[in-house]
Amino acid sequence: MNKTQLKLTSTEIGTLWGQYLNGTMVNCVNKYMLSIIEDTYIREVFDDAIKITENQMKQVSTFILNDGFPLPIGFSDSDINPHTKRLFSDIFCLDYLYLMAIHGLNGHVISLTTSVRKDLRDFFDTCLTDGKNMFHRTVDLLLEKGSFQRDPYFFPRANPEFIDSKKFLDGYWGDKRPLSAIEIGNISLNLKKSIMAKTLGIAFSQIAGSKEIREFLTDAVDTSNDHIQILSDKLKDDNLPVPMSWETEITESTDSPFSDKLIMYHTGFLFLTAQSYHGLGLASSMRYDLIVDYEKIILKDLTISKNWFDLMIKNKWLEQPPIAPNRKEIAKDQ
Repeated sequence: MNKTQLKLTSTEIGTLWGQYLNGTMVNCVNKYMLSIIEDTYIREVFDDAIKITENQMKQVSTFILNDGFPLPIGFSDSDINPHTKRLFSDIFCLDYLYLMAIHGLNGHVISLTTSVRKDLRDFFDTCLTDGKNMFHRTVDLLLEKGSFQRDPYFFPRANPEFIDSKKFLDGYWGDKRPLSAIEIGNISLNLKKSIMAKTLGIAFSQIAGSKEIREFLTDAVDTSNDHIQILSDKLKDDNLPVPMSWETEITESTDSPFSDKLIMYHTGFLFLTAQSYHGLGLASSMRYDLIVDYEKIILKDLTISKNWFDLMIKNKWLEQPPIAPNRKEIAKDQ
């Protein structure tokens, strides 16, 4: 069968719909950052990132419209004001692009592996290639500028070992075993993401127009800070370094370059995606105290997400994704 004769599955339209919303949001942030960045090399990376995203969104739009679905409103130039005071430093912008490249890669992998149509698989394969290139470029540039935060090191043991006692799982009673490499990796990534969420929350709380949204963002910052404290303590207990914070890379500007709708959507995006990363950390932990800590963190994420949903619905900012037909309601109308 010709690939164009295959209708989009519910999964395919769902991933395209989400990619459009997230892509147009990140592109707005990248456009603002490009307008304030002074470093030539960082500007080049952002300029390419914007071109790549815009090309991807054009293709996503074509897929959606060709199957008869309405295009999401998403975000556009109306959600940004590039002629405002500087809010972020150049190096923070680069770190932001690095972490968003990680998000993009994970999203493209899921989209690829849940797509059936050949044209969709080819498209997401191209997105993965672009995402990998952007990831490499941001890492290389952060390393070159001495600002890439590498995860903790430790020395290898001489031989492979087996777990020989249930004490390996203990975390509350007696002496806790040191963290495993897998646990450290998840803690480090979740710390970097929480630090980014906290820093953006601080910046957004300075510029948001609505008092109600500023109060929500303050709660979000406090929640991110709690996550950072919990996970940092785990590394410190083993005398391992923690990632640095980025608060000093935010200026004191209160001049908003973003709409409140974009600010809120971005904050929700970070907390909603954090739940999956924290869930992965929980699933790969083999110490009881870590499992309990991740459960606490996820519950706090859920609380923030619930408050976010309420505010988004109240302000009519939350677009409804494509939904299955309500057969019961259709039958009632007959």
